[in-house]
Amino acid sequence: MKTTETNVLEWQKRYGTEEACAQALAQQRWPEGFRCPRCGHDHGYAITTRRSYECSKCHYQASLTAGTLLHSTNLSLVKWFWAIYLAVSDKGGISAMRLSKQIGVSWITATRMLRKIRIAMGHRDSLYRLHDLIEIDDAFVGGKRSGKRGRGAEGKSVVLVAIENRDQRAGFIAMQQVGAVTKESVGKFVQYHLPPDQEVRSDELAALLEIGKTQHHAARVTPPDKAGECLPWGHIAIGNLKAFLLGTYHGVSSKCLQEYLNEFCYRFNRRHWEAELPLRLLDTCPTHTQVKLKMV
Repeated sequence: MKTTETNVLEWQKRYGTEEACAQALAQQRWPEGFRCPRCGHDHGYAITTRRSYECSKCHYQASLTAGTLLHSTNLSLVKWFWAIYLAVSDKGGISAMRLSKQIGVSWITATRMLRKIRIAMGHRDSLYRLHDLIEIDDAFVGGKRSGKRGRGAEGKSVVLVAIENRDQRAGFIAMQQVGAVTKESVGKFVQYHLPPDQEVRSDELAALLEIGKTQHHAARVTPPDKAGECLPWGHIAIGNLKAFLLGTYHGVSSKCLQEYLNEFCYRFNRRHWEAELPLRLLDTCPTHTQVKLKMV
């Protein structure tokens, strides 16, 4: 679906005040006009000091942010809207430290905001499946350590990668952090991200042979120096992922890695609509269901 393009000046003009942000949230939550969640009455009035609407019939007060990604937030809506814009306006993303300086919040608050946004990104992409010719590979992400590299290296996080091969360009992508590349993890990954009977290429790692149970699987012995020939787009995507993690975040914790994978995939899958990304994410984030973060 085509979304309106925007830039920083237009964003400031549209969402530069609390009232404008509240109106945008109300429009998303009740696109056909206010409807009381308790009695169903279709008329109410705004309580601007509480970010709420009060039903004119039963006087129930419905919060604009309750049960959403912004549940119980004490921050201004303007800061949330700017966090959403900054999270996708640059292809390299934004670190929590930089966001905290840009919108005037603590590093901890900025971290929590970005984590929630990345989770919403992942949930949005989970609605889709990959099709046609698909490359599947595994990647190892983590800080530098002496010793073995690649499979079997210590201190690395394992990521399964699937990407559509459209000849001269890559299609959509999916990435998932797993404990290890096993038949069970591969089977779940394929079931979650691919419909049955797709054409899949991979190397001949024993666990990846599980793909053949539901897909048309072609496995091939692939020396490390030939990975770019057999799985060209998967090889490029893994390189881009590592550059993204090191360039913006200088490495990430394995405990939050999936959230960063969500961000990378969300932006990659919409790279042809870069100017639309802020409004696309705005359509996803504010009214996303409440996210309860785990301590890390």
